Amino acid sequence: MSEKTYLGWPFFDDAHRDLEQRLDAWASEHMPALTANEHHDLDGTCVAIVRALGEAGFTGYAVPASGGGNLDKLDVRTLCIIRETLARHNALADFAFAMQGLGSGPISLFGNTEQQENYLAAVAKGEKIAAFSLSEPNAGSDVAAMACSARRDGDEWVLNGTKTWISNAGIADFYTV
Repeated sequence: MSEKTYLGWPFFDDAHRDLEQRLDAWASEHMPALTANEHHDLDGTCVAIVRALGEAGFTGYAVPASGGGNLDKLDVRTLCIIRETLARHNALADFAFAMQGLGSGPISLFGNTEQQENYLAAVAKGEKIAAFSLSEPNAGSDVAAMACSARRDGDEWVLNGTKTWISNAGIADFYTV
């Protein structure tokens, strides 16, 4: 058993401790089968993990209730508990959950109603996989050095630039740039 004394810290409440216990029990039961083929099919394993986390209700913590999530608003403590718990079981599971939040977070915070309706409920259910496109070849993840730009062209936006090292590239249903 991993060390869990952090659950007694004063900024975690009974709901956080309950979530950790439920997720830990779920991961103990499901993660071995979900990750059995991880080294031969990394992308397929990632997709399977997101789908399973969604079916179990855990990806619902990556978006607010207004988008179909489990809590009224995103709770960093809850996200940390989920990531810590998943990471104890499998690093890819932690990554898969984290990418759901990174890819949908800007839509939760700044997306218009249409974008929120098109993506958030599906992320909460594990039905759509998010990608986060931040890094650039000459800037890495240094936001101040990025060259990619966006300009309005009528009702559309035109993106100019290059992104690289995109988390979930190839398996994502949508990309947040």
